[in-house]
Amino acid sequence: MQRRSLFALAGAAALPAPARAAAAQVRLSHGYGILYLPLMVMRDRRLLEAAMAASGLPTAEVTWQVVDGGNVINDAMLAGALDIAGTGAPGFVTLWAKARGIPRAEVVGLCGLSTCALSLNTNRPGIKALADFTPADKIALPGIKTSLAAVVLQMLVAQKFGQAEYARLDPMTVGLSHPDAYVALMGGKTEIAAHFASPPYSTLEMRDPRIHRVTAASEVLGDATLDVVYATRRFVDANPGITAAFLQAMDTACAQIADDPAAAADSFIRMSAARMAPDEALAMVRDPDTHFSATPNGVMRYAEFMHAVGSIKAKPARWSEMFVPALAGRPGS
Repeated sequence: MQRRSLFALAGAAALPAPARAAAAQVRLSHGYGILYLPLMVMRDRRLLEAAMAASGLPTAEVTWQVVDGGNVINDAMLAGALDIAGTGAPGFVTLWAKARGIPRAEVVGLCGLSTCALSLNTNRPGIKALADFTPADKIALPGIKTSLAAVVLQMLVAQKFGQAEYARLDPMTVGLSHPDAYVALMGGKTEIAAHFASPPYSTLEMRDPRIHRVTAASEVLGDATLDVVYATRRFVDANPGITAAFLQAMDTACAQIADDPAAAADSFIRMSAARMAPDEALAMVRDPDTHFSATPNGVMRYAEFMHAVGSIKAKPARWSEMFVPALAGRPGS
């Protein structure tokens, strides 16, 4: 986490606890890629508004932002600019551990979100494996150290070279949004030699004969949840009705994606402004490595790894400790 995030945590701890009042506005965010599809479907079809209305809740304005990168999302949450955010599971685990026990900064997971074919692609013919990267070969990812791609890269490096070497490629990483990283990699005229990308960017990159895959997240994580949704605990405690409505809307979004992938692909194109044909977006939704579920799967693997290498000091005893009680009865991990 960046230093200003730590200052925000310290400052938040000194503020008085707010009075409980139902929110008049709910501010949410999602990122760019297919990993955020359930949130895009929720936004496109106003599923949260429908769930709140069905529950008889007072009308609350629902607003959305597009924010990507664990550090950026965490900073926005701590600054009070967001209420609910989709983010990489490692970024959430980092913030959960750092903010634990700080009343004004503590966060809690609302649900799981997705997994997909997260892959490390390169434009350098000589890079065939992780061992081939040199200090001159920069790896673009949404946020250094704590983003999904950054931690998964560390896990892949630890698997290849041993846990003591987990940070071996960290000095080569550069924080860039997925769209900017895609442009840099495809242009081939910058120091960016690789991009740890999720669809649609990984899909678009691999269509170019100059680009090839070095490795993928599935090599160390299998089908573990890559992205989750979280909120500040103070928001959840003050808004139990909105929290329940959000989970209902998430389950509905995941069910609608499964029932009608083509309509979900259309929502993705609209919400992401992706320049691709409907059949291309549909292929991503139907990819066998892509799954959408509100039930977290494998989140403890991040926590265990990050605790073992010292990235976090507090480790949950079980996955459900990091999430709202409503998920405790689900078969998560």
